[in-house]
Amino acid sequence: MSDQPQNRRGRKGPPCPDRVNVLLVGGGGREHALAWRLAQSPHLGDLFVTHADNPGLAALGRPCTAPTEARETWRLVKWCDQHRIDLVVVGPEGPLADGMADALATDRRLVFGVGKAAAQIESNKAWAKQLMRSSSVPTAEARIFSNYEQAVQYLQSREEMPVIKASGLAAGKGVVVPDTLDEAVEALGQIMKQRIFGAAGETVVIEERLTGPEVSIFALVDGRTIYMLEPCQDHKRLLEGDEGPNTGGMGAYSPVPWLDNDMLGRVEHEVLVPTVDALVREEIEYRGVLYAGLMITPAGPKVIEFNCRFGDPECQALMARLKSDALEALWATASGRLDEIEMRWDERSACVVVMAAPGYPGTPRKGLPITGLDEAAALDDVMIFHAGTKRDGGAVVTAGGRVLGVTALGASLSEARQRALGACDLIHFEGAQMRRDIGACTAALR
Repeated sequence: MSDQPQNRRGRKGPPCPDRVNVLLVGGGGREHALAWRLAQSPHLGDLFVTHADNPGLAALGRPCTAPTEARETWRLVKWCDQHRIDLVVVGPEGPLADGMADALATDRRLVFGVGKAAAQIESNKAWAKQLMRSSSVPTAEARIFSNYEQAVQYLQSREEMPVIKASGLAAGKGVVVPDTLDEAVEALGQIMKQRIFGAAGETVVIEERLTGPEVSIFALVDGRTIYMLEPCQDHKRLLEGDEGPNTGGMGAYSPVPWLDNDMLGRVEHEVLVPTVDALVREEIEYRGVLYAGLMITPAGPKVIEFNCRFGDPECQALMARLKSDALEALWATASGRLDEIEMRWDERSACVVVMAAPGYPGTPRKGLPITGLDEAAALDDVMIFHAGTKRDGGAVVTAGGRVLGVTALGASLSEARQRALGACDLIHFEGAQMRRDIGACTAALR
C-alpha cells in the first residue's frame, strides 16, 4: 500500500480560490523560476520561500522560518497552519523522497508534489526499472546489483560498455558512462565501495547504452489525468561539444524543433500512460510532475530515467515560455482538476545557459563576487535565475556549483541562444564556467 494520505487519493479538491497563500520549498534556479512565474498570478496571496538566502527568491517571497529537514517536519506543519498556507509547492526531489508531501497535505491544504511512495520513481532507480518492466514501458535493458563482486563479474562478461547508475538520489550526478572496462570497474568501486554518492550507491543499475538524441518530457499528473508540457533538451556534459563529466545540467532549451507531434504522441501512449496506469495498479496516487528523460532511438523513444519533479535548468526554459497562470496549473494538479485547465505557451524559443563556479562539478569555489547582474537583467527578454548565490554584505557571491541560469527568449533558438550569451558576457565572477554551444551542438538546428 502507498504512503499517500487518504485525503488525496481519488478525490477532487476545491477550485482555485481568488487568494492563495503559497509556500515554495527549495532554493535553486528551478525554484527561482517557479517563484518568478507564481508572483505573476492574480490568485497569489502571500508567497513564502524556504531559502530566502537565495537573493532571487528573497526578492519575490517572504522567508519561512521553520526547518525543512525530515526529522523536524512537525515544525513545518505547525508553521503552515499558523500562516494559513493553502498550497505547498515542493521543488526538489529530496523532500519528496522524504515524504514531505504526505506530511503537509490536509483536507484544506494542497501540496504540489508527489508522496514518498510515488517519489520512488526517482529515488529508487531499481524500483523504477521494475515498474517499467511490469508495464512494458520501453527502456534500456538492465541488471540490478547490490553486490560489488557480482557487478564486476557482470561487467567483465559484457562485450559493449554499459551505463552505470547509482540507484538512489545523487543530485543528478549518479550516472557514469565509461568508455573502457577499467573505467567501468573504477566507477563501480567509487559508487559501491567508496560511496562517493553516499547511500545512493548501495544498489547500482547497469544498463545498455542507448544511441540517439536525448529529450526531456514533462507532464503534470493529478492521479489520473496527464497533461504534457512543452518538450525541452538538457545538456548534461560540462564542456562544449558534449564532452567532459556529467553535471546537473549546463543548459537547456525549449521547444525541441526536431521532435515532431507523431513522436510526442508515441511518448504519451508508450511511456506516460502505461507508467501512470502502473502506479494506479500499485495504489500509488501520483500528483505532481512526471519527468521522463528519454532517448529517441532508431526503435523509438526509450526511457533513460524518470524524475518526480521539474528538471533544472529545463524548468527555467518552461517558465520563461509559459503564458498562462502557473498557480492555476499547480493548483489543478494538486486538486485533481487537470482536466479543467488549458495551458498556453509563448511560440518563441527559450535558451538557458548555466554559469557555474570554478571547480564544478567537483568542489566549487564559493564566496566569489558576481558583477553585472543588473545590466544583464535589464536586457530585453532576458531573465537571470539565481541557483547558487547568496548575499555577502552588499555583494552577491557564489554559493554553489551552478550559480546562475541565464535565460532568454528569441524568435528562433539561435536568437535566444545569442541573447542569453550576450547577457552572460555582462556577468563576471572569477573562473566562471559556461557552454556557448547550448542548442547549437545537437540536432536542434537542422
